[in-house]
Amino acid sequence: MTAETLPAPAPSLTQDGTRLVFAGRLDAAAAASLWRPAKAAAEAASAPLELDLSAVEVLDTNGATLLLRAGGEAPRTTGASPAVAAVLARAVAAAAAPGPAGGKRRRFSPLAMIGAAAFGIGDKAAGWVAFLGEAAVTIGAYAVRPRGVRFGDLMRHLDEAGTRAFGLCILLGSLLGVILAFQSSIPMRQFGAEIFIPKLVGISLLRELGPLMAAIILAGRTGSAYAAELGTMTVNEEVDALKIMGIDPMRMLVLPRLLAGTLVMPVLALLLTLAGLIGMGAVMVGLGFPPTATMNQLSSSLTLGDMIGGLGKAACFGLAIAGIGCRSGLSAGRGPQAVGDAATGAVVGGIVSIVVLDGIFAVLFFRLGW
Repeated sequence: MTAETLPAPAPSLTQDGTRLVFAGRLDAAAAASLWRPAKAAAEAASAPLELDLSAVEVLDTNGATLLLRAGGEAPRTTGASPAVAAVLARAVAAAAAPGPAGGKRRRFSPLAMIGAAAFGIGDKAAGWVAFLGEAAVTIGAYAVRPRGVRFGDLMRHLDEAGTRAFGLCILLGSLLGVILAFQSSIPMRQFGAEIFIPKLVGISLLRELGPLMAAIILAGRTGSAYAAELGTMTVNEEVDALKIMGIDPMRMLVLPRLLAGTLVMPVLALLLTLAGLIGMGAVMVGLGFPPTATMNQLSSSLTLGDMIGGLGKAACFGLAIAGIGCRSGLSAGRGPQAVGDAATGAVVGGIVSIVVLDGIFAVLFFRLGW
């Protein structure tokens, strides 16, 4: 039997007064077998024991933990080889390192909570101001030189945000027109004024409900998609890679989406309004009014100004929804929930923004007498 095939000596522990003599391989198996004797010797000694490691062949972290248990946090050792001494030194340094902070309960402080909330709002406001400034500069630069716009990406976003939403807009518009016509006929019938239902539904759809419902569709479909797509790129550090390569993310990623959202919203609002008017016309036919009477009522009540106001409002809604979706995606965090949080923030922020803008437009149109 050669020296290479001889079995390794079994680990052992003997005590010679105030000295513990270790031998063999001090690994996980040795630590398991020698832990109780070493613990008993350390507890019985009135002073830290001296560790004799001259017969130790191999030491790993498990064996180092055993030595720390026997000799204390700063054990006195003799006869250790350089390799064994290095492993033990690392274990001593790790044991002396401070642990993670925590364990202390923070006192409830309303003032601190208010201050933290104020700083958080300030940081978000500063980020939004920076984003709006970059977007304005980028749009202004490419308004002067439009050849730099990525028209391929623009057409793709127009298709995703507009063409693929036509069916949903037609469905919701038709149902909305039918519902408004039926609900309006109930009080109108009491006064024999059912003939004025087209005026009521037409003005409501063209000026208010058409742009608003189309904006909600855009926020749910496209705003969340923008946030999820850009959020995924942010989490995967693709946006940082573009910056390192000298490519402006605002020009490459944000500008085509802003243009697509602004251009597609008037089309969606007009399509939803037309579908609603058709649904209302079907209800009027069911109530016994010919299509000619419905068309006459619409032509006498709806003006070009109503259409311009509604479509202009819709374009502003689209710009706000696309901007919020892009901003939510670019400001996504790095954790596993970052993309979901970005998409949720885009939808919620988009819906809140269109309601606020709608209120502003309502006051503005009232003051202008429009």
